[in-house]
Amino acid sequence: MLKAEKERIVQELSDKFQRAQGVYLADFTGLDVASITELRHKLRSASVELRVVKNTLARLAVDEAGVSELKDLFEGPTCLAFGYDDPVVPARLLVDFAKDRELPKIRSGLLEGRVLTADEISEVANLPSKEELLAKIATLARNPLVAFVSRWQGFLQKLVATVDALRIEKEKQGGVQKDDEDQSD
Repeated sequence: MLKAEKERIVQELSDKFQRAQGVYLADFTGLDVASITELRHKLRSASVELRVVKNTLARLAVDEAGVSELKDLFEGPTCLAFGYDDPVVPARLLVDFAKDRELPKIRSGLLEGRVLTADEISEVANLPSKEELLAKIATLARNPLVAFVSRWQGFLQKLVATVDALRIEKEKQGGVQKDDEDQSD
């Protein structure tokens, strides 16, 4: 590989490290070509990029990207899963894929600037998705509003009923007074 090609790869990887919200390192040793292809397809369909990298180039890229905490984690065959939109999706897909096969072995990750262990990545993978969390927040925000509107509606119904009862009472009293006035004539 030419020096210019290596520099291009390092720059490209550095850019990916900086743009990604979540990066996960895994050892793919033992996965056959069909399994790697299946994994790539699952990740790609979720807008996650999987890259097999040379460790020396990856170390240079993390230094250039300012995430040198990952530098020592590049040992043996390494693939990187870059999540740009939702940082939890790559973790979830890798963990789910590895459940059946026990491969790839997830080593570590970088989630929004914080280095994670393999156990922490498993915990992250079990978190609800961004859409699920937003739906829960919307439901929680909606419930007090619904309760308020319901109570306000009940209050208004009671107020209307009270005013209507007063009107009827006044009409009855007013009707009696009218009759009294008619009798005095």
